[in-house]
Amino acid sequence: MKQWILGAAAALMALPVFAELGDDGLHKQPWMRETFKDLREDLEEANAEGKRLVLFFEQAGCIYCRKMHEEVFSDEMISAYIDAHFFVVQMNLYGDVEVVDFDGESLSEKQMARKWNVMFTPNIVFLPEEVPEGQNALQAAVAIMPGAFGKGTSLDMFTWVAEKRYALDNGEDFQRYHARMIQERNNGSFD
Repeated sequence: MKQWILGAAAALMALPVFAELGDDGLHKQPWMRETFKDLREDLEEANAEGKRLVLFFEQAGCIYCRKMHEEVFSDEMISAYIDAHFFVVQMNLYGDVEVVDFDGESLSEKQMARKWNVMFTPNIVFLPEEVPEGQNALQAAVAIMPGAFGKGTSLDMFTWVAEKRYALDNGEDFQRYHARMIQERNNGSFD
C-alpha cells in the first residue's frame, strides 16, 4: 500500500502545472508581471533585467488561451525559457485597466487593443529594446504572434525574438527559421 501511495504521489508530481485563473478570468503564469501598464516604464524595467518586453493579450473564456497555457506554457522547458528571457505583461482584450502607450497616449486595455488592431486572443506582441520616439507599441513591434500555436512554433518564435534574428541580414525570416528548427529537431516531440 505504501509503495502505491508513493507511486501515485510521484505520478502527480510529474504532471505539468497548469496556470491558475485570476479574478479577471485570465490564466496566470508565474513569469507574468503585475505592472502599472506604463509601457515606457515596463520597457525600462525589462531592459534593466536584460529581458525583452512582451505583451500578452488574452480574454476570459478564451479556449485558445487555455490551450496555450495548458499545452504550451505548462512545458517546463518553454516556461523556463520565457522566464529567463522575457518580461511579460498580460493585457485583457476587454479590460478597463489604464495602459500608457510608448507615444504617451493613455487608454483602457480594450481601447488600446482597438488602437493596436488586436482582434483575437491570444495575441502576443514582441517589442524591441528601444522604441523610437512617437511610435506606439504596434508600430514598434518586432513580431506579433496572433493566435494559439503548438510548442515548437511558440518556442521558435520566442527564440527567434530573443536571438534578434529579425534584425539579421541573412534573409532567414521567421518562417524559414521555424522550418529549419523543425528539421533540426526531427524527433516529433514538437510541432
